[in-house]
Amino acid sequence: MDLKDLYRDVILDHNKHPRNFGRLDPCDTSADGNNPLCGDRLTLTLRLDGDRVSDIKFEGKGCAISTASASLMTEAIKGKDGVAIKHLSTLVHQALTAHGDDSLPPAELGKLAALAGVREYPARVKCASLCWHTLDAALKHRTNSLGETPTGPATVSTE
Repeated sequence: MDLKDLYRDVILDHNKHPRNFGRLDPCDTSADGNNPLCGDRLTLTLRLDGDRVSDIKFEGKGCAISTASASLMTEAIKGKDGVAIKHLSTLVHQALTAHGDDSLPPAELGKLAALAGVREYPARVKCASLCWHTLDAALKHRTNSLGETPTGPATVSTE
């Protein structure tokens, strides 16, 4: 299957039928993301088991790319620890910003490789990366060493 077909099919499917859509209550950490240029807004809620994401959900409104990216991300990171998530986030960023059609995304991205199609639309990279920036904020905002959860969600804006 051609990368453009994969991009279209996966993005459309995850936009129409987003996985892990909703809110976890209670949650261990959360973050709000906002892309003011596009109008994308999302909230991530996570449950953690140590450094591992045991469950994650998202809600909000956004374009097809933003919604699909959040859906794909939540599927990909469930059960992973912070190191694996950081590695995956780096690979996604590289796939989104690589130049030239010859730069195929690594196979370890799985379905996330569909996001590489966004590189053809540079103005949309922020739409695809909003959920990843929001995830980073949520993980940094997690419960502190005293077991206290910070008041309110972390916030991130991709201006």
